[in-house]
Amino acid sequence: MNDKTRMITLVKDYAMIALGCLITALSFNLFFVPHQIAPGGLSGIGTVLYHVFGFPVGVTTLALNIPLFLFGVKQIGREFGAKTLVATLLLSFFIDFVQVPPLTDDSLLASIYGGVLMGIGLGIIFRRDATTGGTDLMAKLIHRYFPIISMAWVMFAVDFMVVVTAAIVFGPNEALYAIVALALSARVIDLVQEGLNTAKAALIISDKSKDIADRILHDMDRGVTLLQGKGAYTGNDKNVILCVVNRTEITHLKELINEIDRKAFVLVADVREVLGEGF
Repeated sequence: MNDKTRMITLVKDYAMIALGCLITALSFNLFFVPHQIAPGGLSGIGTVLYHVFGFPVGVTTLALNIPLFLFGVKQIGREFGAKTLVATLLLSFFIDFVQVPPLTDDSLLASIYGGVLMGIGLGIIFRRDATTGGTDLMAKLIHRYFPIISMAWVMFAVDFMVVVTAAIVFGPNEALYAIVALALSARVIDLVQEGLNTAKAALIISDKSKDIADRILHDMDRGVTLLQGKGAYTGNDKNVILCVVNRTEITHLKELINEIDRKAFVLVADVREVLGEGF
């Protein structure tokens, strides 16, 4: 990557990080803080301290982030640390200085809208290899060493403890609203990170695999991979068809298979993300 391309990429990264921080800050100012909803993390602690002592949420969040940020930089590296530092500063700034009136008087609606909005904002930030510090940074560290564990659900587990603490201050109703917001944000973060390009994968076992594969290729214009298989009971060799289609095409695929071989064994599974020709 040449210097010009790298510079353009960095500008795009920081622009998206700024957008993600603004969206996340709006979730607090529009929904969480006015309704005493502490959706976990250091920002959640900042929300509690704001209502108890009047401390600014952004400044409090920034102060609590400093030790964890220093540890994270040593563990992950300068580039990630620089992006996280910018995200942490921007989020704290936006929370304290982008003042907007709440959009709803209903705490349940606030938890739903706020959770979705926060998930979008954090998902954008995560996609640019940054976090806003706090449990976001903790989740990033854990995910780096244990990639099988979703960052969103690491955050949910850690933030749940913050919600329990906040429940002591705000009460059980507000704690329930915070859990709703956390669950929604975790799901939305995954959607933003993985994209909406989901599909269906089909494994088809049939004695007429060649005919089925030809129909898929020509009628549906979808690629097909033939895997070598052997029946455990009969010991006979046979081809297993692997095919990935859009969700809207799965009904057509099943009808096509049924026309050729009603006894075909078909396994259909969700595919979270598909890359490549046709997708």
